[in-house]
Amino acid sequence: MTNTAMEEDPHSNVSSSRDRYAEFMKDSCCARYFLGPNPSIARFVYALIFLVTCLLAWTVRDYGRNALSELERLKGCHGARYCLGAEGVLRVSFGCFLFFFVMFLSTMGTKKLEDSRNLWHSEWWPAKIIIWIVFMVVPFFIPSAFIQLYGKFAHFGAGAFLMIQLISVISFITWLNDCCQSEKYAKRCQYQVMVLSATAYVSSISGIILMYIWYVPSLSCSLNILFITLTLVLLQLMILTSMHAKVKVGFLAPGLMGMYVVYLCWSAIRSEPQTEICNKKTEVVTSADWLTIVSFVIAVLAIVIATFSTGIDSKCFQFKKTEAESEDDVPYGYGFFHFVFAMGAMYFAMLFVGWNAQNTMQKWTIDVGWASTWVRIVNEWVATLVYIWMLVAPLVWKSRRQADPV
Repeated sequence: MTNTAMEEDPHSNVSSSRDRYAEFMKDSCCARYFLGPNPSIARFVYALIFLVTCLLAWTVRDYGRNALSELERLKGCHGARYCLGAEGVLRVSFGCFLFFFVMFLSTMGTKKLEDSRNLWHSEWWPAKIIIWIVFMVVPFFIPSAFIQLYGKFAHFGAGAFLMIQLISVISFITWLNDCCQSEKYAKRCQYQVMVLSATAYVSSISGIILMYIWYVPSLSCSLNILFITLTLVLLQLMILTSMHAKVKVGFLAPGLMGMYVVYLCWSAIRSEPQTEICNKKTEVVTSADWLTIVSFVIAVLAIVIATFSTGIDSKCFQFKKTEAESEDDVPYGYGFFHFVFAMGAMYFAMLFVGWNAQNTMQKWTIDVGWASTWVRIVNEWVATLVYIWMLVAPLVWKSRRQADPV
């Protein structure tokens, strides 16, 4: 009897260990991320696909003629003339746009986790990778005239992406300001808000001073003087509007918005052509140095992060607030997520070609050219107008309601 029990004990111990391990995996956080469909992991996979596509577009633009010599055999490429360089970027962008637009159409309107479209969004990766590869290859067989037409359409898609990103940034700043002014955190975060607001204002003014030093070496740089001075005026206008007696949004929101518009102004001036004598921080280079490479890598990562963070912020674009969320609701809007990535595909194409499909950019450069400069400057002006309108709109609607006869 004892020997039999001893012989059975090892098997029972192994069985119980397996049961405990299975129970642990079932209850652990690992199970939530790796067992079954998981939208949280899915969004990172889509971001990785988007990053790989951006790198592929860069490879086609900068090193395509050496690495993709086989494209010369394609009938529509005319010796790779229309499949590499700027047009090659548009072809890769078009394939990325098709992939995410198909995902947008197939997941639009998904509300509950039990929906079969949740499985399609969060799983089926082998099938979606195959679809992505097909969409990366097919555009290289499309005639050049159609790709050029897509390049013109991509200007509007990239503009839509910038507008979506702008609203998302302003919505976040407004949410953070309202949270800090709420009864729950007003006294608790009083000093932190003061420090953060002061830091934002000092950073904004310092940025404007540095731009005057770096980008206005002489009074002949009238355009840079106009850009920087107008940014200073817009900064003061936002502060005065925020401090108005009928608005009273505090110091934090205009301070953060000031940093944002100063950044947009800086990036606009940095996008000026490298032959500009007014840009002292930019030097014409024949080969990529380490600073240029680092700046390029940071810019590509910024594109992916901006697209990712904007894509999951679908709630600020809801015109009608829904009831309280339940546990079986999807964590973010799948359709909106893929739509932002589709617009982001057009956006990265415009950055790689400098908003001009006929433009030939140097290696390791991104978003350089007068078109890029004016796009960012206009984006800065629109950001200021949208922010001020969000402050005064409630007062305008209130005064109109009071003026209407009962």
